[in-house]
Amino acid sequence: MTSYLVRRNVGIVFVLLVFCGNVVAQTEASLARLDRAMARGATVADGMVGATAIHLESGLRVSLNGDQPFPMASTYKVPIAIELLTRADAGTLRLDEMIDLAPADLHPGSGMLTALLNQPGVSLSIHNLMELMLRISDNSATDRLLTRAGGPEAVTARMRALGIDGIRVDRPTAVRIADRYGASLPAPETWTPEVFARAFDAQSQEARAAAAIKFDRDPKDTATPNAFASLLARLYLGELVSPDSTALLLDIMERCMTGVNRLKGLLPAGTVVAHKTGSNSGTANDVGIITLPESAGHVAIAVLMKSSGRPSADRDRVIAEIARAVYDYFLFRPEAD
Repeated sequence: MTSYLVRRNVGIVFVLLVFCGNVVAQTEASLARLDRAMARGATVADGMVGATAIHLESGLRVSLNGDQPFPMASTYKVPIAIELLTRADAGTLRLDEMIDLAPADLHPGSGMLTALLNQPGVSLSIHNLMELMLRISDNSATDRLLTRAGGPEAVTARMRALGIDGIRVDRPTAVRIADRYGASLPAPETWTPEVFARAFDAQSQEARAAAAIKFDRDPKDTATPNAFASLLARLYLGELVSPDSTALLLDIMERCMTGVNRLKGLLPAGTVVAHKTGSNSGTANDVGIITLPESAGHVAIAVLMKSSGRPSADRDRVIAEIARAVYDYFLFRPEAD
């Protein structure tokens, strides 16, 4: 009897070892396929692509160029929102606080405030401006909120206080865009759409090309995919701001109206993605949190791109294919069974 039990237990152990070995092999194989899919998508961009994805329930992480800095473009509006909400939680500002807007607050880039700012006497709440900043990427709203948040230094200091070392905010959007095109701006109080247009038009194509190369090498206003994915993971897990502020920020990001062909582009219809995009010439970014179906959990993902020579549709496709590869891996990975 003892001999039978020993043989039986040895047999069970052997089967378990074979099973575990197969699971490990399958996991490594599927992870290798994901790595190849991410790398393949990156080659299409004709530039540098970085991507990091973290499965929030298991902590499993995959990354491509995860420690390389990339220009954030408008994805840097997420750190600005976190600083604002931190101050709201501390009681040093209120989300219903009204902010006056003047014609000089109209800044180039994404947004819908142009018509409003052509008329004097416009005021919007911090909450309203945050919706504009995150949902339609309004740059005028962003720069007013950045000032109210204490400026770029305060936002970067908040990232450091949270233990996020790979994200830095250095300039308002107006200055960042001017630097991208090599344009020189006068004093901020003199800014008008006409002033911006003259500053940008004064640059030759050669000067703009040189400015673009310099911009992509500049450490200012950059993030690593690892840092941004970690920031999003900690946001979702409630480690950055209060529960109410966490819910508010994720709700706004779920209603983001830009980048429909990026992270969400190849995902099944109805997939919930709380995200924020960013774009410049040569740059296409999308960062967010994907909700997987069938209680499979959530994935924080950051896909950042710089120095791409491809059309915008091709850049969007690269991001979409990486997001779909990540989605499939974490939904169907062997160790989840």
